[in-house]
Amino acid sequence: MQLDVSIPGLDRQFIGGAWLAGGGNEMAPVVSPATEEVLTTVAKPTVADADRAVAAARQAFDSGPWPRLPVADRVAVCGRLCDALERRLDVLNRAWAFESGATVAHGEMINSGAGAAVWRGALEAAATLVFEEERDGTLIVREPAGVVLGILTFNGPVVLMGMKIIPALLAGCTVVVKHAPESPLTSRLIADAVREADFPEGAVSVLAAGTPVTQHLVSHPGVDLVALTGGTAIGVDVVRRTAPRLARTLLELGGKSPAIIAEDVDLDAVMATLCDGASGFMGQVCVSLSRILAPRSRYGEVVDALAERYSALKVGDPFDPDTDRGPLAVERGRDRAERAVAAALQEGAKVVTGGSRPPHLERGWYYEPTLLADVDNGMSVAREEVFGPVTCVIPYKGLDEAVAIANDTPYGLAASVYSADEALALRTARAIRAGSVAINQAGVSLTQPFGGFKQSGWGRECGPEGILEFTGIKQIVRGGSYLEVPAPS
Repeated sequence: MQLDVSIPGLDRQFIGGAWLAGGGNEMAPVVSPATEEVLTTVAKPTVADADRAVAAARQAFDSGPWPRLPVADRVAVCGRLCDALERRLDVLNRAWAFESGATVAHGEMINSGAGAAVWRGALEAAATLVFEEERDGTLIVREPAGVVLGILTFNGPVVLMGMKIIPALLAGCTVVVKHAPESPLTSRLIADAVREADFPEGAVSVLAAGTPVTQHLVSHPGVDLVALTGGTAIGVDVVRRTAPRLARTLLELGGKSPAIIAEDVDLDAVMATLCDGASGFMGQVCVSLSRILAPRSRYGEVVDALAERYSALKVGDPFDPDTDRGPLAVERGRDRAERAVAAALQEGAKVVTGGSRPPHLERGWYYEPTLLADVDNGMSVAREEVFGPVTCVIPYKGLDEAVAIANDTPYGLAASVYSADEALALRTARAIRAGSVAINQAGVSLTQPFGGFKQSGWGRECGPEGILEFTGIKQIVRGGSYLEVPAPS
């Protein structure tokens, strides 16, 4: 497989708005998940590069124009960034397929579709937000939170620009964008879009860094707010590293999302979205419906219907338009899926379809979309996030038990309810402890506030609330206009 897209800055780092020589000479291979071939090499960012990025952002926030610009001016510059991203969408989608194994069709849906909608929605929201208001003679001001470290994942480097980075910039923050090391190609295309948008010097840096550099950035005293998309264990580590300086955190973490199938459903209608909602992008999606809750009276029907869909999925080359699922993005992801299935079998679950590496694909990090039956909610496969193509079907008796099973998890990110009775579905949705619940469909709204309950994180992204998360409230009390206790003399 040959990389056929032009990537800027392969031997550079994007710091403070410009391509600069990095602080180290180490080049890292970019390996294709589909073939395990080395596609190219890229410069690895160093701790010194991270320090330069934070220093640039700190200077830009403390002394530069960006936090002090009128909101309309920030919207205009961010609009230029959105334009630049949209001009690159075709090459971004192709680069993402090379580095992550996502099918081109999946990239078009997530990036060209959802991504563009998310960042355009952020621009519209910012233009109408009230950042200052008068209340009883007191001026209430929402000011930018400061220097933001935005930590993005390999499963959405483009759409997360609209969910996390552009909202932070619209709020007036300066940003260090920390992409996953598995996003060396898309991150550089995104950085070049930032360069084209012409932000003030220092306002934006982009680094695709590994764990040591990331941990250094999280602990950096120059960072005021860390906004993370990642696993729950990583979220815990971020909280520990930011706690000594009480830096703010915005965490969108893992999930073990349930889909409750009511007895009255038309299974053909359910399967239209459930299969993709559970196994899309090989399950490497935080909101994947990895627990399917089926009524005992129709358990066999649900399992059979899902098995028919799963077994028909074509796994292979992400660039082949007939491919439904590509490889997993990282080898450790396939290893994790294999361990999860092996543990499930030891605990009494049964593989209905899948459960092994595709025999026709000798190279690449491929794994068959796997459906497990006879799963109890106490099994490890029902409690731990696999972040891979492993779906379990759990029986229930009565919707009260279904809700109890749905809520019996440390996570609370997303869920779905399928029922022909809309009122019943809505009551059930209200009873589920998750930040997003879809009725008769799979997925979440990324133009409205999105986030998790419990160990799925805190704070909200997207919508007006997603911009306001990157602000702090200041009151300016004018003489003679307040009833508060006076300061001691």
